[in-house]
Amino acid sequence: MQPEDIRFMALDSDFIKWLENRFGDNVKFHEPMSSHTSLRVGGPAEALVTPENLEDLKALVEWSWNNGLSYLIIGEGTNLLIKDGGIRGIVIVLTKCLNTLVQTGMEADGPIVTASASVRMRSLCAYALKQGLEGMNFALGIPGTVGGGIMMNAGTSHGAMENVLESITVLLPTGRTRRIRREQLDFSYRTLSWNSELTEGHYAQTVILDGCFCLRPSDSEKLKKEARKILKARWKKQPMGWPSAGCFFKNPSSGKTAGQLIEMAGLKGKSIGGAEISSKHANFFINRHNASAADFLALMALTEETVSNKFNIDLKREVKIVGT
Repeated sequence: MQPEDIRFMALDSDFIKWLENRFGDNVKFHEPMSSHTSLRVGGPAEALVTPENLEDLKALVEWSWNNGLSYLIIGEGTNLLIKDGGIRGIVIVLTKCLNTLVQTGMEADGPIVTASASVRMRSLCAYALKQGLEGMNFALGIPGTVGGGIMMNAGTSHGAMENVLESITVLLPTGRTRRIRREQLDFSYRTLSWNSELTEGHYAQTVILDGCFCLRPSDSEKLKKEARKILKARWKKQPMGWPSAGCFFKNPSSGKTAGQLIEMAGLKGKSIGGAEISSKHANFFINRHNASAADFLALMALTEETVSNKFNIDLKREVKIVGT
């Protein structure tokens, strides 16, 4: 079955019964996604399932695929804007079932650390610091989980996932797993892809299970000093204490950053409803007061139009927008 063959069927009584019998308290119906995203907005998911182990995850993905049901994989719901109409099909939350973080091998350059998809980015960074391993400090302060960070090729001015990622393990909708090596991965700015033939013609429905990172032994105290400096600079620039999805737009390939363009357009501090462009960092859209997804979408559209009119630059969204 190819991606275009999915029928996006609604959950009927038989589907609901199967989910209840298989997952019990780990399935919720018409669950507000505002409780599962860092922006704190989003309508209800038709069904939200939190598998407890890899076996449950495989069973759910294969069953959904075989029954023509769409599924969305999330971790902590960062970098995600879900519309007020909610999501049809199944939302699969990985936070219970994929949380292993361990050294699994050694390469010429240093040890291999394997992190499952739902391990928090901050946990991977902290592990590397504790073990005296260099390579992950670039990710300090990046929210969300390893799986999302891999898929987005998350990074900062200090580096990106592509600099340390050695391989990934993925789950196909057929229930089979594959390991994809670094040389088979295509990295670009805030994007990771691979030839769909590596996953038997499946791409959009493939689930990242873990990533293997090649890190380098270094002086622990030096790394910790560097980490404190990076975090201090990050907290100074970015709004803290407000729900957000991190940077809303990708930086253009050259010239001014997205935040600089938005500020130069006079939009810093602009709000629509409860959504606001942060007065601290113009590429952060924050939920200032019970915002709706529609508030964020309207603010996004205003920003795109204004920057385009003033500078003839079309901003590209970093935040993933899903739902109806």
